[in-house]
Amino acid sequence: MSPLSQHASDQLAALLNGFGLAAKTPLSNWIDGDLVAGEGEEITLINPATGEALVSYRDAGAALIERATQAAQRGQREWMALTASERGRRMNAAIRGLEGHEEALAQLESVVAGKPIRDCRAEVGKVREMFEYYAGWCDKQHGEVIPVPTTHLNYVRHVPYGVVGQITPWNAPMFTCAWQLAPAMAAGNGVVLKPSELTPFTSVVIAQRLESGGLPKGLINIVNGLGRTTGAALTDHPAISKLVFVGSPQSGRLIAEAGARRLVPSVLELGGKSANIVFADAKLDEAVAGAQAAIFAAAGQSCVAGSRLLIERSVFQQVTTRLARAAEQIHVGLPSDEATRMGPLQNRRQFEQVTRMIEAAEAEGASVLTGGKRPEGLPDDAQGYFIAPTVLVNVTPDMEIAQQEVFGPVLIAMAFDDEAQAVRLANDTRFGLAGAVWSQDVARAHRVAG
Repeated sequence: MSPLSQHASDQLAALLNGFGLAAKTPLSNWIDGDLVAGEGEEITLINPATGEALVSYRDAGAALIERATQAAQRGQREWMALTASERGRRMNAAIRGLEGHEEALAQLESVVAGKPIRDCRAEVGKVREMFEYYAGWCDKQHGEVIPVPTTHLNYVRHVPYGVVGQITPWNAPMFTCAWQLAPAMAAGNGVVLKPSELTPFTSVVIAQRLESGGLPKGLINIVNGLGRTTGAALTDHPAISKLVFVGSPQSGRLIAEAGARRLVPSVLELGGKSANIVFADAKLDEAVAGAQAAIFAAAGQSCVAGSRLLIERSVFQQVTTRLARAAEQIHVGLPSDEATRMGPLQNRRQFEQVTRMIEAAEAEGASVLTGGKRPEGLPDDAQGYFIAPTVLVNVTPDMEIAQQEVFGPVLIAMAFDDEAQAVRLANDTRFGLAGAVWSQDVARAHRVAG
Protein backbone atom coordinates (compact mmCIF):
# COMPACT_ATOMS: atom_id res chain seq x y z
CA MET A 1 0.00 0.00 0.00
CA SER A 2 1.33 3.42 -0.95
CA PRO A 3 2.00 6.04 1.76
CA LEU A 4 -0.92 8.09 0.46
CA SER A 5 -3.28 5.12 0.67
CA GLN A 6 -2.01 4.22 4.13
CA HIS A 7 -2.64 7.76 5.35
CA ALA A 8 -6.20 7.70 3.96
CA SER A 9 -6.89 4.28 5.51
CA ASP A 10 -5.62 5.43 8.89
CA GLN A 11 -7.71 8.59 8.65
CA LEU A 12 -10.82 6.60 7.73
CA ALA A 13 -10.25 4.15 10.59
CA ALA A 14 -10.01 7.01 13.07
CA LEU A 15 -13.18 8.61 11.71
CA LEU A 16 -15.17 5.36 11.77
CA ASN A 17 -14.02 4.58 15.30
CA GLY A 18 -14.87 8.12 16.36
CA PHE A 19 -18.47 7.62 15.24
CA GLY A 20 -18.64 4.14 16.78
CA LEU A 21 -18.74 2.34 13.43
CA ALA A 22 -15.80 -0.01 14.26
CA ALA A 23 -13.15 0.39 11.58
CA LYS A 24 -12.01 -3.26 11.30
CA THR A 25 -15.48 -4.64 10.53
CA PRO A 26 -17.60 -1.52 9.97
CA LEU A 27 -21.08 -1.44 11.45
CA SER A 28 -22.49 -0.17 8.19
CA ASN A 29 -26.21 -0.02 9.01
CA TRP A 30 -28.42 2.01 11.35
CA ILE A 31 -31.49 -0.01 12.30
CA ASP A 32 -33.96 0.69 15.10
CA GLY A 33 -31.54 3.01 16.88
CA ASP A 34 -28.49 0.74 16.72
CA LEU A 35 -25.37 0.32 14.60
CA VAL A 36 -25.55 -3.10 12.95
CA ALA A 37 -23.06 -5.06 10.84
CA GLY A 38 -24.14 -6.48 7.49
CA GLU A 39 -24.68 -10.20 7.04
CA GLY A 40 -24.00 -10.69 3.33
CA GLU A 41 -21.04 -10.69 0.97
CA GLU A 42 -18.02 -8.49 1.52
CA ILE A 43 -17.90 -5.16 -0.32
CA THR A 44 -14.52 -3.45 -0.71
CA LEU A 45 -14.31 0.31 -1.10
CA ILE A 46 -11.53 1.73 -3.28
CA ASN A 47 -9.77 5.02 -2.57
CA PRO A 48 -10.68 7.27 -5.53
CA ALA A 49 -7.40 9.18 -5.21
CA THR A 50 -5.10 6.14 -5.28
CA GLY A 51 -7.07 3.27 -6.79
CA GLU A 52 -6.16 1.05 -3.81
CA ALA A 53 -8.39 -0.71 -1.28
CA LEU A 54 -9.68 1.50 1.51
CA VAL A 55 -11.94 -0.63 3.72
CA SER A 56 -14.41 -3.52 3.45
CA TYR A 57 -17.86 -4.02 4.93
CA ARG A 58 -20.66 -6.57 4.53
CA ASP A 59 -23.83 -6.30 2.46
CA ALA A 60 -26.93 -5.85 4.62
CA GLY A 61 -29.12 -8.36 2.81
CA ALA A 62 -32.82 -9.20 3.00
CA ALA A 63 -32.92 -10.11 6.70
CA LEU A 64 -31.77 -6.64 7.74
CA ILE A 65 -34.26 -5.05 5.34
CA GLU A 66 -36.98 -6.91 7.23
CA ARG A 67 -35.70 -5.59 10.56
CA ALA A 68 -35.41 -2.07 9.17
CA THR A 69 -38.95 -1.96 7.77
CA GLN A 70 -40.43 -3.25 11.02
CA ALA A 71 -38.49 -0.59 12.93
CA ALA A 72 -39.66 2.10 10.51
CA GLN A 73 -43.28 1.07 10.99
CA ARG A 74 -42.96 1.37 14.77
CA GLY A 75 -41.07 4.65 14.53
CA GLN A 76 -43.60 6.09 12.10
CA ARG A 77 -46.51 5.31 14.43
CA GLU A 78 -44.72 7.09 17.28
CA TRP A 79 -43.91 10.02 14.98
CA MET A 80 -47.52 10.42 13.87
CA ALA A 81 -48.72 10.34 17.47
CA LEU A 82 -47.10 13.77 17.83
CA THR A 83 -48.78 16.94 16.68
CA ALA A 84 -47.58 18.44 13.42
CA SER A 85 -46.01 21.41 15.19
CA GLU A 86 -44.21 19.09 17.60
CA ARG A 87 -42.79 17.11 14.66
CA GLY A 88 -41.44 20.38 13.28
CA ARG A 89 -39.81 21.21 16.61
CA ARG A 90 -38.31 17.72 16.80
CA MET A 91 -36.82 18.05 13.30
CA ASN A 92 -35.24 21.38 14.21
CA ALA A 93 -33.89 19.90 17.43
CA ALA A 94 -32.58 16.81 15.64
CA ILE A 95 -30.27 18.78 13.39
CA ARG A 96 -28.46 20.00 16.48
CA GLY A 97 -27.25 16.44 16.90
CA LEU A 98 -24.72 17.21 14.15
CA GLU A 99 -23.16 20.07 16.11
CA GLY A 100 -19.52 19.41 16.90
CA HIS A 101 -19.35 16.63 14.31
CA GLU A 102 -19.47 18.67 11.09
CA GLU A 103 -15.74 18.54 10.31
CA ALA A 104 -15.44 14.80 10.97
CA LEU A 105 -18.49 14.16 8.79
CA ALA A 106 -16.99 16.25 5.98
CA GLN A 107 -13.68 14.38 6.24
CA LEU A 108 -15.48 11.02 6.16
CA GLU A 109 -17.25 12.02 2.96
CA SER A 110 -14.06 13.36 1.41
CA VAL A 111 -12.03 10.21 2.02
CA VAL A 112 -14.65 7.77 0.73
CA ALA A 113 -16.23 9.78 -2.09
CA GLY A 114 -13.02 11.47 -3.25
CA LYS A 115 -14.62 14.92 -3.06
CA PRO A 116 -12.61 18.04 -2.18
CA ILE A 117 -12.84 18.73 1.53
CA ARG A 118 -14.12 22.26 0.91
CA ASP A 119 -17.07 20.83 -1.06
CA CYS A 120 -17.84 18.32 1.69
CA ARG A 121 -17.96 21.05 4.31
CA ALA A 122 -20.46 22.90 2.17
CA GLU A 123 -22.50 19.72 1.79
CA VAL A 124 -22.74 19.31 5.56
CA GLY A 125 -24.20 22.81 5.65
CA LYS A 126 -26.80 21.77 3.08
CA VAL A 127 -27.88 18.90 5.36
CA ARG A 128 -28.69 21.43 8.05
CA GLU A 129 -30.49 23.73 5.62
CA MET A 130 -32.61 20.88 4.28
CA PHE A 131 -33.90 19.87 7.70
CA GLU A 132 -34.49 23.45 8.80
CA TYR A 133 -36.52 24.12 5.65
CA TYR A 134 -38.70 21.01 5.78
CA ALA A 135 -39.24 21.30 9.53
CA GLY A 136 -41.22 24.41 8.70
CA TRP A 137 -43.56 22.41 6.47
CA CYS A 138 -44.70 20.00 9.16
CA ASP A 139 -47.66 22.16 10.22
CA LYS A 140 -48.38 23.76 6.84
CA GLN A 141 -49.84 20.82 4.91
CA HIS A 142 -53.43 21.91 4.48
CA GLY A 143 -56.40 19.98 3.21
CA GLU A 144 -59.00 21.16 0.73
CA VAL A 145 -62.79 21.31 0.65
CA ILE A 146 -64.26 20.43 -2.75
CA PRO A 147 -67.67 21.96 -3.56
CA VAL A 148 -70.19 19.47 -4.92
CA PRO A 149 -73.83 19.96 -6.07
CA THR A 150 -75.26 18.06 -3.07
CA THR A 151 -75.40 18.42 0.68
CA HIS A 152 -72.37 16.16 1.06
CA LEU A 153 -69.14 17.48 2.53
CA ASN A 154 -66.24 16.46 0.29
CA TYR A 155 -62.75 17.19 1.51
CA VAL A 156 -59.16 16.14 0.91
CA ARG A 157 -56.64 15.62 3.68
CA HIS A 158 -53.01 14.64 3.32
CA VAL A 159 -51.86 11.50 5.11
CA PRO A 160 -48.42 9.85 5.11
CA TYR A 161 -47.66 6.80 3.01
CA GLY A 162 -46.24 4.99 6.03
CA VAL A 163 -42.75 3.73 5.22
CA VAL A 164 -40.84 5.15 2.26
CA GLY A 165 -37.98 3.24 0.63
CA GLN A 166 -35.23 5.52 -0.62
CA ILE A 167 -32.06 4.94 -2.65
CA THR A 168 -29.38 7.62 -2.97
CA PRO A 169 -26.36 7.94 -5.32
CA TRP A 170 -22.61 8.12 -4.75
CA ASN A 171 -22.02 11.59 -6.18
CA ALA A 172 -23.63 13.60 -3.34
CA PRO A 173 -24.33 11.16 -0.50
CA MET A 174 -24.97 13.61 2.33
CA PHE A 175 -26.99 16.08 0.27
CA THR A 176 -29.27 13.45 -1.26
CA CYS A 177 -29.65 11.69 2.09
CA ALA A 178 -31.02 14.87 3.69
CA TRP A 179 -32.94 15.77 0.51
CA GLN A 180 -34.86 12.49 0.78
CA LEU A 181 -35.14 12.08 4.55
CA ALA A 182 -36.36 15.55 5.46
CA PRO A 183 -39.47 15.86 3.24
CA ALA A 184 -40.52 12.28 3.95
CA MET A 185 -40.31 12.91 7.68
CA ALA A 186 -42.06 16.28 7.41
CA ALA A 187 -44.97 14.49 5.72
CA GLY A 188 -45.15 12.00 8.59
CA ASN A 189 -43.36 8.98 7.12
CA GLY A 190 -40.81 6.52 8.41
CA VAL A 191 -37.85 5.78 6.15
CA VAL A 192 -35.60 2.93 5.09
CA LEU A 193 -32.80 4.45 3.03
CA LYS A 194 -30.11 2.63 1.05
CA PRO A 195 -27.10 4.74 0.03
CA SER A 196 -24.90 3.74 -2.88
CA GLU A 197 -22.71 0.81 -1.88
CA LEU A 198 -19.72 2.99 -2.87
CA THR A 199 -20.43 5.70 -0.26
CA PRO A 200 -22.09 3.97 2.69
CA PHE A 201 -20.99 5.68 5.87
CA THR A 202 -22.05 9.33 6.02
CA SER A 203 -25.75 8.48 5.77
CA VAL A 204 -25.36 6.14 8.75
CA VAL A 205 -23.70 8.90 10.76
CA ILE A 206 -26.37 11.45 9.79
CA ALA A 207 -29.13 9.10 10.97
CA GLN A 208 -27.23 8.34 14.16
CA ARG A 209 -26.69 12.01 14.97
CA LEU A 210 -30.26 13.03 14.08
CA GLU A 211 -31.68 10.43 16.42
CA SER A 212 -29.36 11.62 19.17
CA GLY A 213 -31.01 15.02 18.69
CA GLY A 214 -34.45 13.72 19.60
CA LEU A 215 -36.06 11.76 16.74
CA PRO A 216 -38.01 8.61 17.62
CA LYS A 217 -36.06 5.38 17.57
CA GLY A 218 -36.62 3.51 14.31
CA LEU A 219 -38.00 6.47 12.36
CA ILE A 220 -34.88 6.54 10.16
CA ASN A 221 -33.10 3.35 9.12
CA ILE A 222 -30.02 3.14 6.87
CA VAL A 223 -29.15 -0.13 5.12
CA ASN A 224 -26.05 -0.57 2.99
CA GLY A 225 -25.42 -3.08 0.26
CA LEU A 226 -25.56 -3.90 -3.42
CA GLY A 227 -28.49 -3.05 -5.63
CA ARG A 228 -29.11 -6.64 -6.67
CA THR A 229 -29.34 -7.82 -3.05
CA THR A 230 -30.18 -5.15 -0.50
CA GLY A 231 -31.67 -2.78 -3.07
CA ALA A 232 -33.92 -5.47 -4.54
CA ALA A 233 -35.06 -6.58 -1.09
CA LEU A 234 -35.95 -2.97 -0.27
CA THR A 235 -37.91 -2.20 -3.44
CA ASP A 236 -39.80 -5.51 -3.28
CA HIS A 237 -40.71 -5.37 0.41
CA PRO A 238 -44.49 -5.24 0.99
CA ALA A 239 -44.17 -2.72 3.84
CA ILE A 240 -42.66 -0.10 1.54
CA SER A 241 -45.48 2.15 0.32
CA LYS A 242 -43.46 4.56 -1.83
CA LEU A 243 -40.10 4.43 -3.62
CA VAL A 244 -37.70 7.33 -4.17
CA PHE A 245 -34.58 6.95 -6.29
CA VAL A 246 -31.77 9.19 -7.52
CA GLY A 247 -29.38 7.65 -10.03
CA SER A 248 -28.96 6.42 -13.57
CA PRO A 249 -31.83 5.96 -16.05
CA GLN A 250 -30.97 2.26 -16.30
CA SER A 251 -31.36 1.69 -12.56
CA GLY A 252 -34.35 4.03 -12.45
CA ARG A 253 -36.16 1.80 -14.92
CA LEU A 254 -35.67 -1.17 -12.56
CA ILE A 255 -37.02 0.86 -9.63
CA ALA A 256 -40.07 1.93 -11.63
CA GLU A 257 -40.71 -1.69 -12.64
CA ALA A 258 -40.48 -2.80 -9.01
CA GLY A 259 -42.97 -0.14 -7.97
CA ALA A 260 -45.30 -1.01 -10.83
CA ARG A 261 -45.33 -4.69 -9.84
CA ARG A 262 -46.64 -3.73 -6.40
CA LEU A 263 -48.66 -0.70 -7.53
CA VAL A 264 -46.75 1.73 -5.31
CA PRO A 265 -45.72 5.18 -6.57
CA SER A 266 -42.11 5.87 -7.53
CA VAL A 267 -40.30 9.21 -7.64
CA LEU A 268 -37.24 9.12 -9.91
CA GLU A 269 -34.55 11.76 -10.41
CA LEU A 270 -32.38 10.45 -13.23
CA GLY A 271 -29.66 11.68 -15.58
CA GLY A 272 -29.21 14.99 -17.34
CA LYS A 273 -27.59 16.58 -20.37
CA SER A 274 -28.15 20.20 -19.48
CA ALA A 275 -27.48 23.04 -21.91
CA ASN A 276 -25.97 26.45 -21.26
CA ILE A 277 -26.96 28.84 -24.07
CA VAL A 278 -24.67 31.86 -24.56
CA PHE A 279 -25.83 34.67 -26.85
CA ALA A 280 -23.39 37.19 -28.29
CA ASP A 281 -24.81 40.02 -26.18
CA ALA A 282 -24.12 38.21 -22.90
CA LYS A 283 -21.55 39.42 -20.40
CA LEU A 284 -19.01 36.90 -21.58
CA ASP A 285 -16.81 36.90 -18.48
CA GLU A 286 -19.83 35.99 -16.37
CA ALA A 287 -21.01 33.40 -18.89
CA VAL A 288 -17.59 31.71 -18.97
CA ALA A 289 -17.41 31.64 -15.17
CA GLY A 290 -20.93 30.23 -14.98
CA ALA A 291 -20.29 27.60 -17.64
CA GLN A 292 -17.11 26.52 -15.89
CA ALA A 293 -18.82 26.17 -12.52
CA ALA A 294 -21.75 24.32 -14.09
CA ILE A 295 -19.60 21.48 -15.43
CA PHE A 296 -16.38 21.27 -13.42
CA ALA A 297 -17.87 21.51 -9.93
CA ALA A 298 -17.91 18.02 -8.40
CA ALA A 299 -15.75 16.89 -11.36
CA GLY A 300 -18.88 16.96 -13.51
CA GLN A 301 -20.44 14.19 -11.41
CA SER A 302 -23.77 15.95 -11.05
CA CYS A 303 -27.11 15.20 -12.66
CA VAL A 304 -27.63 18.92 -13.33
CA ALA A 305 -24.12 19.51 -14.72
CA GLY A 306 -24.09 21.94 -17.64
CA SER A 307 -22.39 19.49 -19.97
CA ARG A 308 -23.44 21.18 -23.24
CA LEU A 309 -22.39 24.73 -24.06
CA LEU A 310 -24.26 26.28 -26.98
CA ILE A 311 -22.59 29.50 -28.16
CA GLU A 312 -23.68 32.04 -30.76
CA ARG A 313 -21.29 31.61 -33.67
CA SER A 314 -19.96 35.18 -33.70
CA VAL A 315 -18.43 34.72 -30.21
CA PHE A 316 -17.78 30.97 -30.34
CA GLN A 317 -14.01 31.22 -30.71
CA GLN A 318 -13.76 33.90 -28.06
CA VAL A 319 -15.82 32.00 -25.50
CA THR A 320 -14.18 28.59 -26.02
CA THR A 321 -10.69 30.10 -25.84
CA ARG A 322 -11.51 31.84 -22.56
CA LEU A 323 -13.16 28.72 -21.21
CA ALA A 324 -10.19 26.49 -22.05
CA ARG A 325 -7.85 28.96 -20.38
CA ALA A 326 -10.05 29.04 -17.27
CA ALA A 327 -10.29 25.23 -17.17
CA GLU A 328 -6.52 24.94 -17.20
CA GLN A 329 -6.34 27.11 -14.08
CA ILE A 330 -8.52 24.78 -12.00
CA HIS A 331 -6.47 23.13 -9.28
CA VAL A 332 -6.98 19.37 -9.60
CA GLY A 333 -5.59 17.56 -6.59
CA LEU A 334 -6.04 15.35 -3.58
CA PRO A 335 -9.43 15.52 -1.85
CA SER A 336 -7.79 16.41 1.47
CA ASP A 337 -5.89 19.39 0.03
CA GLU A 338 -7.51 22.71 0.99
CA ALA A 339 -6.39 24.16 -2.37
CA THR A 340 -8.10 21.45 -4.44
CA ARG A 341 -11.02 22.64 -6.53
CA MET A 342 -11.59 19.37 -8.40
CA GLY A 343 -10.78 15.89 -7.19
CA PRO A 344 -10.85 12.45 -8.85
CA LEU A 345 -13.85 10.66 -10.24
CA GLN A 346 -15.41 8.47 -7.59
CA ASN A 347 -14.79 5.02 -9.03
CA ARG A 348 -12.98 3.06 -11.73
CA ARG A 349 -16.12 2.25 -13.68
CA GLN A 350 -16.94 5.94 -14.04
CA PHE A 351 -13.34 6.80 -14.91
CA GLU A 352 -13.28 4.19 -17.67
CA GLN A 353 -16.67 5.37 -18.97
CA VAL A 354 -15.55 9.01 -19.18
CA THR A 355 -12.24 8.08 -20.80
CA ARG A 356 -13.98 5.87 -23.35
CA MET A 357 -16.47 8.60 -24.27
CA ILE A 358 -13.71 11.17 -24.82
CA GLU A 359 -11.82 8.74 -27.06
CA ALA A 360 -15.00 7.86 -28.96
CA ALA A 361 -15.75 11.54 -29.52
CA GLU A 362 -12.29 12.09 -30.97
CA ALA A 363 -12.77 9.08 -33.24
CA GLU A 364 -16.04 10.63 -34.46
CA GLY A 365 -14.27 13.89 -35.32
CA ALA A 366 -14.40 16.00 -32.15
CA SER A 367 -11.31 17.90 -31.00
CA VAL A 368 -9.99 18.20 -27.45
CA LEU A 369 -9.36 21.88 -26.81
CA THR A 370 -7.97 21.18 -23.35
CA GLY A 371 -7.80 18.25 -20.92
CA GLY A 372 -8.87 14.76 -21.90
CA LYS A 373 -6.11 13.08 -19.90
CA ARG A 374 -4.57 12.75 -16.44
CA PRO A 375 -3.68 16.19 -15.07
CA GLU A 376 -0.07 17.08 -14.37
CA GLY A 377 1.42 17.82 -10.97
CA LEU A 378 -0.23 15.07 -8.92
CA PRO A 379 1.80 13.08 -6.37
CA ASP A 380 3.35 9.90 -7.77
CA ASP A 381 1.15 7.67 -5.59
CA ALA A 382 -2.06 9.48 -6.57
CA GLN A 383 -2.80 6.84 -9.20
CA GLY A 384 -6.55 7.10 -8.85
CA TYR A 385 -9.30 8.26 -11.14
CA PHE A 386 -8.17 11.75 -12.14
CA ILE A 387 -9.15 13.41 -15.42
CA ALA A 388 -8.27 17.02 -16.21
CA PRO A 389 -11.10 19.48 -16.94
CA THR A 390 -11.93 18.81 -20.59
CA VAL A 391 -13.42 20.98 -23.33
CA LEU A 392 -14.38 19.47 -26.70
CA VAL A 393 -15.13 21.36 -29.92
CA ASN A 394 -16.07 20.24 -33.45
CA VAL A 395 -18.88 18.27 -31.86
CA THR A 396 -22.03 17.48 -33.85
CA PRO A 397 -25.46 16.77 -32.31
CA ASP A 398 -25.48 13.16 -33.49
CA MET A 399 -22.30 12.16 -31.64
CA GLU A 400 -22.63 9.92 -28.61
CA ILE A 401 -21.00 12.53 -26.39
CA ALA A 402 -23.66 15.06 -27.40
CA GLN A 403 -26.50 12.69 -26.60
CA GLN A 404 -25.45 10.59 -23.60
CA GLU A 405 -24.68 11.67 -20.06
CA VAL A 406 -20.93 11.61 -19.43
CA PHE A 407 -20.99 12.28 -15.67
CA GLY A 408 -17.48 13.64 -15.65
CA PRO A 409 -15.54 16.90 -16.17
CA VAL A 410 -16.24 17.03 -19.90
CA LEU A 411 -17.85 20.00 -21.64
CA ILE A 412 -18.88 19.95 -25.29
CA ALA A 413 -19.20 23.27 -27.14
CA MET A 414 -21.38 23.73 -30.22
CA ALA A 415 -22.16 26.87 -32.25
CA PHE A 416 -25.58 28.16 -33.27
CA ASP A 417 -26.61 30.87 -35.73
CA ASP A 418 -29.93 32.06 -34.38
CA GLU A 419 -32.35 31.71 -31.51
CA ALA A 420 -34.42 28.98 -33.17
CA GLN A 421 -31.36 26.81 -33.76
CA ALA A 422 -30.24 27.31 -30.15
CA VAL A 423 -33.59 26.04 -28.91
CA ARG A 424 -33.49 23.05 -31.28
CA LEU A 425 -30.00 22.08 -30.12
CA ALA A 426 -30.92 22.50 -26.46
CA ASN A 427 -33.96 20.24 -26.88
CA ASP A 428 -32.15 17.65 -29.01
CA THR A 429 -31.73 15.19 -26.15
CA ARG A 430 -33.87 12.66 -24.30
CA PHE A 431 -32.68 14.17 -21.01
CA GLY A 432 -34.05 17.25 -19.31
CA LEU A 433 -33.36 18.44 -15.78
CA ALA A 434 -31.67 21.86 -16.04
CA GLY A 435 -30.51 24.66 -18.32
CA ALA A 436 -29.34 28.26 -18.47
CA VAL A 437 -29.56 31.21 -20.85
CA TRP A 438 -26.93 33.97 -20.95
CA SER A 439 -28.13 37.21 -22.55
CA GLN A 440 -28.67 40.85 -21.63
CA ASP A 441 -31.95 40.79 -23.56
CA VAL A 442 -34.32 39.84 -20.75
CA ALA A 443 -37.26 39.19 -23.06
CA ARG A 444 -35.21 36.81 -25.18
CA ALA A 445 -33.79 35.06 -22.13
CA HIS A 446 -37.30 34.34 -20.81
CA ARG A 447 -38.53 33.36 -24.28
CA VAL A 448 -35.72 30.86 -24.83
CA ALA A 449 -35.88 29.49 -21.28
CA GLY A 450 -39.62 28.91 -21.65
